[in-house]
Amino acid sequence: MAPQISYHPNAYLERRKNVRRGLQARTKILAVMDSTQPLTVKEISELAGLSYAASLHHLRLLEDERITKRKGKKPFGWKRTGRGQKSLEQLT
Repeated sequence: MAPQISYHPNAYLERRKNVRRGLQARTKILAVMDSTQPLTVKEISELAGLSYAASLHHLRLLEDERITKRKGKKPFGWKRTGRGQKSLEQLT
């Protein structure tokens, strides 16, 4: 039996099919975005260990779901909106 993998609650998309690789990538991105200051795509991709293109793709998907948003001028700073599902730890 395969080990149970835990994904970030906001990694699940409502309007798109959720595949394992996408969930893993979005979980990594959301984990590094827990800081309060906006991060550039380059910073996010380096911290998450993903390519620039993959990071930008998933940030845009999360933006469509209103989980992340862009701030400022180019290079944009990306920030979480606080919208989406909350984990059990966040509720207690």
